[in-house]
Amino acid sequence: MEKCREQGFPEPDFEEEYGVITVRFYKDKWNEQNLKKLGLNERQIKAVMYVKEKKSINLSFFKTIVSEVSEKTLYRDLQELVSKGILKELGKKRGRKYELL
Repeated sequence: MEKCREQGFPEPDFEEEYGVITVRFYKDKWNEQNLKKLGLNERQIKAVMYVKEKKSINLSFFKTIVSEVSEKTLYRDLQELVSKGILKELGKKRGRKYELL
């Protein structure tokens, strides 16, 4: 597990079934399963998946992906992703965008 962390990979999953132990390694740190383990909500997971595909996101694009909540809530979601070390902020105010750290 230490070597995985050193290389920037997520910790593996260990499963035991009928006396057989399976170890599952992940090459993608930001997959949906690992994001759920970090306690992210569905909106935040959508934001990370969008950034993985498009390289960045801003608040207005986030609103098009998740339209059922307020802009303030979406901003807090993005800020939490920054505080958890998943995204980084680039720019100020209206020109601000977010990329994977």
